[in-house]
Amino acid sequence: MIKNKTRPPRLVAWELTNACNLACIHCRASAIKNPSPDELSTAEAKHFVDELVEYKPIIILTGGEPLLRSDVYDIARYATGKGMRVVLATNGTLLTPDIAGKLKAAGIQRVSISIDGSSAQTHDTFRGEPGAFDGALRGIDILKEAGISFQINTTITKRNLEQIPGIYDLALSLGASALHIFLLVPTGRGEEIESEEIPPEEYERVLNWFYDKSKDKRIQLKATCAPHYFRIMRQRAKAEGIRITKETHGLEAMTKGCLGGSAFCFVSSKGDVYPCGYLPALAGNIRQRPFKMIWEKSKVFNDLRDPGKLKGKCGNCEYRTVCGGCRARAYAATGDYLDEEPYCIYVPIKPHKRG
Repeated sequence: MIKNKTRPPRLVAWELTNACNLACIHCRASAIKNPSPDELSTAEAKHFVDELVEYKPIIILTGGEPLLRSDVYDIARYATGKGMRVVLATNGTLLTPDIAGKLKAAGIQRVSISIDGSSAQTHDTFRGEPGAFDGALRGIDILKEAGISFQINTTITKRNLEQIPGIYDLALSLGASALHIFLLVPTGRGEEIESEEIPPEEYERVLNWFYDKSKDKRIQLKATCAPHYFRIMRQRAKAEGIRITKETHGLEAMTKGCLGGSAFCFVSSKGDVYPCGYLPALAGNIRQRPFKMIWEKSKVFNDLRDPGKLKGKCGNCEYRTVCGGCRARAYAATGDYLDEEPYCIYVPIKPHKRG
């Protein structure tokens, strides 16, 4: 078997709260209006930060809506003071000049704003709240005024597929530092709109379009929950006679498709640790075990670090170490996170021998 050495997590997405002021139709968290009483306390949150110091990952404070936690600034400031890069994921509608000032003072280095349509009608339908689009744009203006870098996150489904070029243009016009696209994974409320997942052929088309746009250096682009992109990137670069390096392909040359359990993990508001927010395969709880033990010893994480355990065509694919398939999508389709990616049309050319 091929086994990956246990490396430190590069990214930890931390759901500070499951509460949110919106009710997005594709919400991973199935967020609720009021905070749950069993969320990590401020003291528990700071203890978790202390556990992460050894690894120094980028911490993504997310939710729900993390701005609904009054101690978000204290947590961010504490982690920043420990030498970690802290960023924030928000829907943007609650941002005010005062809040932006507090975020900057707390050391937040970038804020992601979710934009799921190039028009208010599409975005507001996604977000379940009239005025959400205008609120997000207002939030972006506030961030710009405060001098905080921002990126736009977009979840792609059938209902906004044709608006993706428009969202790309919007991101450029707003001066976003990055545009991250997320391919819908049917978990949380997303299960209710599973029929809106774009078909595998459209995944290929969108990701090829994304590769073409990546040559425009005005904005950093990243495909998330779309590990096939790293196969497509190599196929296209090879056809163009281009060697993939950091100079030619940026950070995408230094990473791979599915990072769940190998370089990334998700921690819920209750302290549960998962490979990602879309894969409900529990690795442990930080209230019960040290994070170091969970990260290094849990079965699910060690399974995901071994591409030799992948099944079906993913296990036979020559791109398995750079793509890996979406483990969350495999789990949603089959109940087995090691099964083959159901939304990939690629057929391996040279099947790998197992052993």
